[in-house]
Amino acid sequence: MNPTDKYQKGMQTRKSVLGEAHVAKAEAAKTSFDEGFQQFITESAWGTVWSSEHLTKRERSMITIALLAGLGHEEELILHFKATQQTGASLEDIQEVLMHVAIYAGVPAANTAFRIAKQVFNL
Repeated sequence: MNPTDKYQKGMQTRKSVLGEAHVAKAEAAKTSFDEGFQQFITESAWGTVWSSEHLTKRERSMITIALLAGLGHEEELILHFKATQQTGASLEDIQEVLMHVAIYAGVPAANTAFRIAKQVFNL
């Protein structure tokens, strides 16, 4: 697959996970400063990793939530909590993932992620 194909596949996958509106907003905010970075993540994260057929979007979503929560990346965590509407990860899935985060990444990281999830999902 050439880079142009990876980019197109990445955009397709990105839209299917994050939603057309989010991707359109992100594309509109792109400047010459971050254009290369945006191309890189579209081809690599979305065109390669998220587009692989080995794991489902639900499984990838749960893995991503665990990693973002464990690393304390709150802004991205919010985005990926919202994306569960498209990926099929349920609230029960998220609860289980965050319990794993508590054990393997620490209670404070999971506590923050639970707080954010409650805000995102109006719980």
